[in-house]
Amino acid sequence: MRKEEIEMILSSMRDVVFGYGDRTVIQNLSLDIHTGQFIAISGPNGAAKSTLLKLMLGLTKPWSGTIEMNRVSEDGSPITVGYVPQLVASFNAGFPSKVIELVRSGRYHRLGLFKRFAASDHEAVKQSLMEVGMWKYRNHKIGELSGGQKQRVCIARALAQEPEALILDEPTTGLDEASRKELYELLDRYVKQRGKTVIMVTHALEEIDPYLDRVVHLERKEDTGWRCSVTNSCSVPFGQEA
Repeated sequence: MRKEEIEMILSSMRDVVFGYGDRTVIQNLSLDIHTGQFIAISGPNGAAKSTLLKLMLGLTKPWSGTIEMNRVSEDGSPITVGYVPQLVASFNAGFPSKVIELVRSGRYHRLGLFKRFAASDHEAVKQSLMEVGMWKYRNHKIGELSGGQKQRVCIARALAQEPEALILDEPTTGLDEASRKELYELLDRYVKQRGKTVIMVTHALEEIDPYLDRVVHLERKEDTGWRCSVTNSCSVPFGQEA
């Protein structure tokens, strides 16, 4: 993993507690996420990885504690966040939209008063599909694609937003080894060359480790309870452990 200059805090969580029903799944979490880094969130099933993303994005409210998501960059421009949840299974064979229509929807928040696509919007859609190898499938219906192809289209839609921060929940589901490597390299360029932020839930730390700046590891054990530990590019644990 590499070490890079930290620019600013994207998300700050302090003493966060959250659960479902009467079951606590996140306990006393304090965590800062910095911009300009490639960050992995890892851990076994049931460790609340997806829940952590939803809390960070404000999709779920904590029982207690505070969560602040920075929406403005240092130069005063708004921070756009692209989010790719675990959506593949929801696109069944009867899903009517074409690939290019779904990816175009990622641009809607950038359209002006008259909601008309400009040349730059069309180019962003094309570029995002080309980056994930799905341009030639642009006129196919989503429901006709394989699981891995659907996953690529979801990633393309997020890239079409041209986000400053890209948050992905297990985006390699359904991808073969070669496709996974292509995705890691794409995301690495997004961070290295464009100065963006990538936060990704993954079980494949050994594969992705060479590209990462930081790992947030979650785990739940009977003897120690729920726990969050953070490792930076020097492989030194720091921060909060619950």
